[in-house]
Amino acid sequence: MEEVALVQNEAVAAIRLAATTEALRAVELDFLGKNGRLANLMKGIGALPNDQKPLFGQAVNAAKAAVEAAHAARLRELRTAELAKQFEAEKIDVTMPGRAPRVGRAHVLQLTTDKIKRVLGSMGFVYAESPELEQFKYNFDALNYPPDHPAMDEQDTFYVTDDMVLRTQCTALQGRVFESVKPPLRMFTVGRTFRNEAVDRTHNHTFHQVDCFMVDRGIGLHHLKGTLGVFARAMFGDEVKIRFRPDFFPFVEPGVDYAISTPKLFGGKWVELGGAGLIHPNILERYDIDTREFSGFAFGLGVERIPMMAYGVDDLRHFFDNDFRFLSQFA
Repeated sequence: MEEVALVQNEAVAAIRLAATTEALRAVELDFLGKNGRLANLMKGIGALPNDQKPLFGQAVNAAKAAVEAAHAARLRELRTAELAKQFEAEKIDVTMPGRAPRVGRAHVLQLTTDKIKRVLGSMGFVYAESPELEQFKYNFDALNYPPDHPAMDEQDTFYVTDDMVLRTQCTALQGRVFESVKPPLRMFTVGRTFRNEAVDRTHNHTFHQVDCFMVDRGIGLHHLKGTLGVFARAMFGDEVKIRFRPDFFPFVEPGVDYAISTPKLFGGKWVELGGAGLIHPNILERYDIDTREFSGFAFGLGVERIPMMAYGVDDLRHFFDNDFRFLSQFA
């Protein structure tokens, strides 16, 4: 019996000394656990004389109840104290000034794309989209690229299969439109394009392109130049001048490169923007469009080039670096 009393007293003393719930848990396991000291006392009851067994069992059970009561009381005290300490550490001073939330903003290329859509949309052109993973026939065959033509070398791209490529130009939209829409028509698109090119400050394997085309009766280069003039003035200002120079693209005949000049950019020097021309008759006839009645023009340009010129950005890789210090300039 003395041993039972001794274990009980040690347990109660250890419970009182426990300073944290974690320390109290250790005491609990030591005295009240499955293999604790009180349980071990009970396991030794078999070695006692029969007349002492009932009294010893009662004494152990009474000691266990006393220890459990002391443990429960101390646990309540420690939890109350720890919660109070936690609340003090995490309390919020509602009188402190709040933090302004960070508000997202559109990327400069999205801002440029939105402006392009507004300008061309106001001129009667209808926006359409085509897939970035494009069929070879729409990306090349439908655009009058002869097999093994040297012009294919300039648009080396990423082949997913023999018949599917990442589109090299948004002009691939033309074939899809001509299959389902008959002239007169005015269409444009803006999207990502891909080419297998080395990356430097003026080239990237992924870039954005706007492509615009129109088919109607009597369309000529004068309509193309007038449309490009309105577009360029809307994008860069009223002082812009347009210049055409002969160039070759398989999908237009004649083809031109077009450049702009404005006192606001590079001291008025001519800056090439993209390629353009009258849609090649082979393309229209491929889709049963009578070229004796209808003709059309098309032009395209890189979207990145517009903010590069407008803001004096000398490296297009900045647009894709996700550097907030750079992008935050274009709110």
